[in-house]
Amino acid sequence: MSEAGILPGDMVIVDKGQVPKSGDIVIAEVDGEWTMKYLDKGRDGVTLIPANPKFKPIKPQKELKIAGVVTAVIRKYR
Repeated sequence: MSEAGILPGDMVIVDKGQVPKSGDIVIAEVDGEWTMKYLDKGRDGVTLIPANPKFKPIKPQKELKIAGVVTAVIRKYR
């Protein structure tokens, strides 16, 4: 997620109480695997969009569980 400003070693704060909307970065479980992606709610359903354009979007076919919305990033310098 470095393209979104979230670097290796960063900690993300996730709000499990927020209703996720298009454009939010979410923590989601898709078919038993966890991921952090941008959420897109379109006419044809939900798509999880990676920040890195080298990866393909995910259109959940079976089960999608959104654990929460990323609301902050904490970065330690030491």
